[in-house]
This record gives sequence, structure tokens and C-alpha cells, in this order.
Amino acid sequence: MKKIAIVGATGMLGQPVAKEFLKAGFEVTLFARNPEKAIGLFGPNVRIVQGDLADVNSIIQLLEGQDGLYLNLSVEQKSGKYDFQPERDGLDNIIKVVKNSSVKRIGYLSSLVHLYQGQNDFYWWAFEIKQSAVLKIKYCGLHHSIFYPSTFMECFDKGAYRQGDYIALAGKSNHKMHLISGSDYGKQVVKAFQLDNGNNEYVVQGPEGYTADDAAEFYVRNYTKKKVKIMKAPIGLMKLLGGFTNKFNYGANICEALNNYPEEFRASKTWNELGKPETKFSDYIHQSM
Repeated sequence: MKKIAIVGATGMLGQPVAKEFLKAGFEVTLFARNPEKAIGLFGPNVRIVQGDLADVNSIIQLLEGQDGLYLNLSVEQKSGKYDFQPERDGLDNIIKVVKNSSVKRIGYLSSLVHLYQGQNDFYWWAFEIKQSAVLKIKYCGLHHSIFYPSTFMECFDKGAYRQGDYIALAGKSNHKMHLISGSDYGKQVVKAFQLDNGNNEYVVQGPEGYTADDAAEFYVRNYTKKKVKIMKAPIGLMKLLGGFTNKFNYGANICEALNNYPEEFRASKTWNELGKPETKFSDYIHQSM
């Protein structure tokens, strides 16, 4: 397998995966709405197809001559259930095209926390989309590698927890998350495509477990480049505000799920087949300074 198309490469979690594919010598094609941003991240020599998942013709162009396809899709925090959703409507368009393409394997970034759906009477439409996406990929007729990662270290300096000079928390985190770095995850994704061995599902977890509260405090203590503070809000307040804006609705639901999902270590198969993650949270923090 030599040629890989990547959807979502310019996102926080797509960048390290795309970079690892490039390092491994794959011929990479990126699907981007903003080619200038992609060029700024990956240089002028990477092939880019400009397009949008709502445009089937651009998906056809992306997949022409490709061996593999990696999908980094997500629910936009400001979006609503009935808006165009890449992980639902966009995936439907991809599957229509991919069945008649040269692609032999699909890799898909899911999540561990979406398995909280149905526990403690919790239900969220965004998790329903993720569950449906997994089934669509499993039954599309192509070989697949589906990845279920724990929380990424990037969330504390680039992602959902980070809001300017604050790490924003809501409620109390009750269970440890086995934090994984994007680069370690990227290496595992590349290995899965190199092995190309049937259908596989991989739990992706790092070597250390932290609650969200402990991880935030650890980050603040160890990040010395500038002052970062922790900001906490009651989960009830987030839910109340969520009745008025999609962004707060997203924040309330994802925080409730992350706080209460009883994550257990389940990555032994992944480590054995795809390699053990090497990055500790302290390493990641120091590298980011």
C-alpha cells in the first residue's frame, strides 16, 4: 500500500497522522477546503485536492488511484443535529464513491468516550452519529481499521480543554484517562496501513492515566513558558447555557461523558500489533514549550 488519501489532515488530530504518513514514505493526497492552510502545514510538495464532503465530484477526484483512505471527521462544536455533519452526511458521500474506487482499506478515527452512550441514562445525538459511522464503515465492503482513542494530550494546549490562557473544566472528573499524544497515535495508524491485515479495531491509549482535573493541574505545574490557569464551571451551568447555544450544549455533553466514562486499559492488542506509545505527558508538555 503506497498511496493514501487523508480527509481532515489540517485539524488538530489530523496533522500528526498526515506527518507520520509522509515520514513513512507514503504518497499522500490531502483533501482540503483551504489549500493554502494545507500548504502552510505540510509544504508545497504534498498533493492537495480542494473540495468539500458535500461535493461528490471532489471526493471522486480525491480517491482516484488511491490505495487507502484515512478519515479524521468530527462534529463541529457550533453545529446542530440537523446541520450537514461530515461524520454522517459526508461519510455517506464517501462510501458512495469509495465502493467504486481503487481504495482497499479505510482507516477511521472514532473515540473511546462515545461508548458512554446509554450508561447512566446518557444519550447525545453526536455519539449516535459516531456509532452509526462505525457501522457504516464496517459494512461498506472494504477492509477497515477503526481506532478508539482515549483523550489526546493536545486537548490541553490546542483542543477542547484549552481556552486562551485557561484550561476550562466542567464538573468533576471521576475516572482516569490514558492520555495519548497525536504523534504516537499517528505512528500506530501508519503501522495499521502497513500491515494491511484484514479488519481490525484498535483501542488507543497511552502509558499514563490521569483524571481531567489531575491532568490540568499537572499541565499548569509543568508548563513554564507562560502562566496558564484552570477555570472550572458547574456542569449544571453548562447544561443551562446549552439550552441557548450549540457550543455550550456540546461542551456540557462531552464534559459529562468524559467525567463519567469508566475507562479501563484495553490497549494491549494495539501495543502488540502497532507499537507501544513512547510519549509521557511531561515529555509532551516540555516539547510544546
